[in-house]
Amino acid sequence: QVQLVESGGGLVQAGGSLRLSCAASGSIASINSMGWYRQAPGIQRELVATITRGGTTNYKDSVKGRFTISRDNAKNTVYLQMNSLKPEDTAHYVCSADVKSSPWGSAKGYWGQGTQVTVSS
Repeated sequence: QVQLVESGGGLVQAGGSLRLSCAASGSIASINSMGWYRQAPGIQRELVATITRGGTTNYKDSVKGRFTISRDNAKNTVYLQMNSLKPEDTAHYVCSADVKSSPWGSAKGYWGQGTQVTVSS
């Protein structure tokens, strides 16, 4: 089994910054893609950013230039640096990871419990 634990959320004023972390632990042989999603009340969960094991990134248009996703493969951890935060970034942020628990098996998707980010105007 694999667990993802997020940290780093909180309350920040508009224009401020936060850094989210998500550490994966458990039965892990390797991790393919890792990512961050968010869900605000009344809105479907949406992709914020993803990063492959090799470091290729993908971002939601509205966060490009403000958010940076990165990962430490040795620590099985993904980060999301969020700068110039806006009230519309307020949401519950959840990390995801495609994990192979054995070298010969297929990858399986896992989700964390999430961390709340609230941006005040």
